[in-house]
Amino acid sequence: MKIYDVFLTFFVVVDPIGLVPLFGALTAGASPEYRRRMAVKGVLVAALVLFFFAFSGFALLRVLGIGLAAFRIAGGVLLFLLAIDMVFARHSGLRSTTRRETEEARGRDDISVFPLAIPLLAGPGALTSLLLMLSAAHGRLAAVGLLLGILTLVLAITLGVLLSSVRILALMGETGANVVTRLLGVLLTALAVQYVLTGIRVGLLQGH
Repeated sequence: MKIYDVFLTFFVVVDPIGLVPLFGALTAGASPEYRRRMAVKGVLVAALVLFFFAFSGFALLRVLGIGLAAFRIAGGVLLFLLAIDMVFARHSGLRSTTRRETEEARGRDDISVFPLAIPLLAGPGALTSLLLMLSAAHGRLAAVGLLLGILTLVLAITLGVLLSSVRILALMGETGANVVTRLLGVLLTALAVQYVLTGIRVGLLQGH
C-alpha cells in the first residue's frame, strides 16, 4: 500500500475535521485549559488503544479462527458503512456517539476516554483500518514501522486540530466541517470497495 493511501485512510477514518463540532459541543462553556487537557489526554489514550490493538489484533483473530481474507471483506463492508455515514453526515454510532451517549458524556467531568478516545478517535473504523493495512505489510518491519509512524502523524494532526477547534469552528462552522467530511467519505467508499475486492481475490486464491 502506498504512503498516500495509508495517510488518507487514517485521516479519513479518524476524521479530525469532523470531530471539531463534536468536540466543541462536548466542551461547550469549558475553559481553554479544560479543552486542552481533554484533547491531549484523549489523543494519548486513543494512541495507546490503537498501538495495543496493532500488536495484539492478529493474535485475537487467530484465537477466534478468523482468516485474513474474511477480515478484509468484513472490514471493507464496515468501512463502507462508515463512509455512507460520512457522506450523509449521519450520527449512527459507528463514527460518532449516539444521542444518548452524547447526553451522557455532557454530564461527565472527563470526556477524554469516553467518548473522545473511544469511540471517536479509536473507533471501529480506525481499528479495522489499522489491522487491514498491517496485514498488507506482510510483517515487513520497515513497512510496519512506516505505517505506525503515519498513524502517529495523523494523531498529532488530530491533536493540533482539537487544540484549535474553537478557531476552526468559528472559521468553517459545522456546515463547512460536514462538507469536508462528505468529501472524505466519498474517498473512503472507494478504499472500502478495494478492501472487499482484495479479500474476495485472496479468498478465492486460498480456496484453490
